Amino acid sequence: MSRRICPEPLSNFTVNYKLKYFLRPACYRKCMKQINLRLILVSGKTKEFLFSPNDSASDIAKHVYDNWPMDWEEEQVSSPNILRLIYQGRFLHGNVTLGALKLPFGKTTVMHLVARETLPEPNSQGQRNREKTGESNCCVIL
Repeated sequence: MSRRICPEPLSNFTVNYKLKYFLRPACYRKCMKQINLRLILVSGKTKEFLFSPNDSASDIAKHVYDNWPMDWEEEQVSSPNILRLIYQGRFLHGNVTLGALKLPFGKTTVMHLVARETLPEPNSQGQRNREKTGESNCCVIL
C-alpha cells in the first residue's frame, strides 16, 4: 500500500510545491487523482497524506498507524483500531470511503484524528437533542 514510491527514473519530474513532493510525470497524474488529507491531532500537530478515493476510514487509520510521523511520537497509539477520523464534526465509520464523501482531488481536505475505543451511535446525538427540546419525528397535519 505504498503511495510514494515511483519506479520511473528521476530525470523527468514535476515539483508540486503545495504538496511539497517531487513527482515524476506519471506520478503527478496519479497524485492529481488522489485526495490530500491534512490530519490534525488533539495536540494540534498536523501531517499531510495522499489517499485514493477508494480508501476507507479503516484503511487510512491503518496507513497512518503504520507510517506514524516522527514528530507525533508522544501521541503514538497502541493499535490502528482505536484511531478515528472526524470530518465536518462527525465520526467516520470504518467502511466509509473518501470517494463516498465526494472530497475534491488536488485540494487539501482537513480531518481530525483521535484515539477512541468506540464510536457513538449514529443517531444518539440527534435523539438527545430531541429529548431536550421535546421535538419528535412525527408530522402534524392541520
